[in-house]
Amino acid sequence: MPDVTKTPDTGAVETAAAAGEAAVVAAPAAGKPRSLWSDAWRDLRRNPLFVISALLIVFLLVMAVFPQLFTSTNPRNGDLTHHFLTKPSYGDVFSADWFGYDKQGRSIYARVVYGARASISVGVLVTLAVTVVGGLVGMLAGYYGGWIDSLLSRLTDIFFGIPFFLGSMVILVSFTDRKVWVVAAAMAFLGWTQIARVMRGSVITTKQADYVTAARALGAGTGRIMFRHILPNAIAPVIVVATIALGGYIAAEATLSYLGLGLAEPIISWGIDISDAKDSIRDNPHVMFFPAGMLCITVLAFIMLGDAVRDALDPKLR
Repeated sequence: MPDVTKTPDTGAVETAAAAGEAAVVAAPAAGKPRSLWSDAWRDLRRNPLFVISALLIVFLLVMAVFPQLFTSTNPRNGDLTHHFLTKPSYGDVFSADWFGYDKQGRSIYARVVYGARASISVGVLVTLAVTVVGGLVGMLAGYYGGWIDSLLSRLTDIFFGIPFFLGSMVILVSFTDRKVWVVAAAMAFLGWTQIARVMRGSVITTKQADYVTAARALGAGTGRIMFRHILPNAIAPVIVVATIALGGYIAAEATLSYLGLGLAEPIISWGIDISDAKDSIRDNPHVMFFPAGMLCITVLAFIMLGDAVRDALDPKLR
């Protein structure tokens, strides 16, 4: 019988051993594996879109919280000696007449600065409300399934079928004193459906993961599974949608205020100023240009931030 015993390839063995040693040496250097959030933060810091939008948003938030840092002029005081036909004085930066005056002699620059507070406040309040309500509804529907999912999904469909602007106008027209929280509540009442749908789909996908099955097998309670294991891993799409939607809610508030159904005087809002300037847009476009331009910059900043967050959190885009 011929000898069919094969001698081991010593070169291959040595190569494998060397590779194993290299892997062992490299393992400590690699350190603890990074999570989705750490990878996302690393990508965000390298994304110029995120840096620019984040700086713009920080600037707008500082202006909304501390408007007195940018101007000492009272935005409600009108001086008819400063007629709205007076053109902006671009040479005197940050002065009361930098952007000119409106038809009541009020400083447009001061009103643009102080208008950031109400407009951004409405957007932030609506976003927080719809994220909490929509996230809770979507989590319950996606986790339990069955008749609970059917009931909550049909409820979501009912609210989703109501036109957002029409429903908001119907609600707000019944209020005479439309403050920030009133407008925010009316918009949040109809705006949570998209978040609920996104959260429901994300929870349905996440609850089938092996770590959720293992936690359930080890006897973890429903609350621990939902808020400790499922929520942190299902919240990423919701954060993306909420960030982009925040800019949309700011624009929606300005639209409602422009139509006379949003914020009302004496509150200072970009939408109110745009509405007041509509009669003089042909002869004095600067009266509308500055509040409208600031509104566009704010909405664009939040949309840019949402796009950057989406690119960082979506593994398919890596």
